[in-house]
Amino acid sequence: MAQAVAAPGKTLLSPQDHTLILIDHQSQMAFATKSIDAIELRNNAALVAHAAKVFGVSTIVTSVAEKSFSGPVFDEIKEAFPNAEVIDRTTMNTWEDPRIAVRVNAIGKSRLVFAGLWTSVCIVGPTLSAIDQGFEVYVIADACGDVSDEAHQRAMERMVQAGVRPMTSLQYLLELQRDWARGETYDATVGVAKKYGGGYGLGLIYAKTMFNAQEGH
Repeated sequence: MAQAVAAPGKTLLSPQDHTLILIDHQSQMAFATKSIDAIELRNNAALVAHAAKVFGVSTIVTSVAEKSFSGPVFDEIKEAFPNAEVIDRTTMNTWEDPRIAVRVNAIGKSRLVFAGLWTSVCIVGPTLSAIDQGFEVYVIADACGDVSDEAHQRAMERMVQAGVRPMTSLQYLLELQRDWARGETYDATVGVAKKYGGGYGLGLIYAKTMFNAQEGH
């Protein structure tokens, strides 16, 4: 008989157990993205990046043909990681760039979380490759986008069929916090949610301004 224990499930993410890989959040890639509004995409990418910063998550930022074609990485990501070395590639599949393997192996975590553009190319490629090599893989679906809804949805289905675990940007932030009594990251988590959390963030602004509300305090 199963016994309930007050402990998180093994598939829930924690700040220390994974590496976040942000791929090709660049202007040229965003221009052709139609599965999600560009403003929402930038907001969600910012939410993910700043969540990772708050919790000290190991993070790799990579781009494709930054100077010659695709343009700079979103400012919101650069703000979160101003000193990050952005790995600029020629490969559509990030996983085929040897520098990524070096970074992933140096960090040494077997659980990877991906987000980027486009879902059907630059996210499918590395996620399926990583799974083949024994990594546990998550994809933040709403911090990804593609040239059509169809392209994004079929890509997500293909990855899920292969074993990828899908999630969303706000879910990522709140899964890392997971308990409002964790005072060391409470203010920063609320700050990220207020700035990038959409309607939820507006609710936090209202509740804290009008009532000085505190979750779990």
